[in-house]
Amino acid sequence: MKHIFFLLLISIIFISCSQEDKNSFEKPQKLSSIVPNTYLLKTTFDELPDFNQENYSEVLKEFANNCRTSKAKKIYAELCLHLSDISDAKTFLTSNFTPYMITTQERKREGLLTGYYEAQLYASLTKSKIYKYPIYETPNDLIIVDLSSIYPALKHYRLRGRLEGNKIVPYDTRAESKQAKVDAKVICYCNSKIDKFFLEIQGSGKVALDNNRTIYIGYDNQNGHKYRAIGRYLVKIGALELKDVSLQSIKNWLKNNPSRVDEVLNYNKSLVYFKQRTQGATGALGLELTPKRSIAVDRKYIPLGSMLYLNANVDDENLSRVVFAQDTGGAIKGAIRADLFLGAGEKALEISGHLKSTLKLWILLPKKEEKKR
Repeated sequence: MKHIFFLLLISIIFISCSQEDKNSFEKPQKLSSIVPNTYLLKTTFDELPDFNQENYSEVLKEFANNCRTSKAKKIYAELCLHLSDISDAKTFLTSNFTPYMITTQERKREGLLTGYYEAQLYASLTKSKIYKYPIYETPNDLIIVDLSSIYPALKHYRLRGRLEGNKIVPYDTRAESKQAKVDAKVICYCNSKIDKFFLEIQGSGKVALDNNRTIYIGYDNQNGHKYRAIGRYLVKIGALELKDVSLQSIKNWLKNNPSRVDEVLNYNKSLVYFKQRTQGATGALGLELTPKRSIAVDRKYIPLGSMLYLNANVDDENLSRVVFAQDTGGAIKGAIRADLFLGAGEKALEISGHLKSTLKLWILLPKKEEKKR
């Protein structure tokens, strides 16, 4: 555990260093709790690409949906309370919000956009020769240590492990969990370890059971080990070239090399646990995700519940629109980094599997908060 606390100490030092303002980069001082560790450059709606082409009524509807959550209400306060009084959606946006371009300490204004989708699995409530790969709920012996009450700077960090005697030790890795008896309820058993793995990457999925029922499952927890991309491992061992890495190419390689599937999947020691849900793909904010309006972000830089504007190339077309930070993901790291939810079905799978676009991102902050600076 000593090395874990050392890494946390280094993280604190890095965070405190990254909070220095430089030149024209603005970090609203009164909003430091809303946009932690994020460098912002004040702009205008006229500078947002294609903002005049936006469907403002649709944005307002999604903003109202977002306001159902406590995290959004904390950011937008009174704006969430008077939505029924709005007669013009565009005026509401331009009169009450200021767009800030999200940048980095190194003055970078571009990042990376990827995509994800609602996975489809086939499973059974009982184990058999066909359905033999368990999808677990959070284990009963998984301990989560929250140090934020003692060290506020660590509020975005959690230590996960299990009790061994009077010590907390790291929880089982993906490989170790296959050998050990997992103290957790099984939601269902699916027919493909590859599909199960990619369910973890996507975070939620629709499960077609062999009794003709359909259930929904979504992310609930993970084993505490850092996420590692298996695409990088395949490049490292010479199985794929970096330019060819995509969801589809990885899946095809795994299906064509069954004897090495465990080797590759176990490279990612992180293991996700799920819970059954009553609705479709649901993000960390607790809302059902909206295709091309919901994004996953790194909450260390962008708060869940916030409203943003993105500009990127999606499916060979420019996409410029208002989006909402409603989810997170183990691979989503950094301030100008997002994962765009694309829905369900083959088209969503195809687009998300290849999506790697340059990203520009703005956060829309309430003007009332801006005046407090």
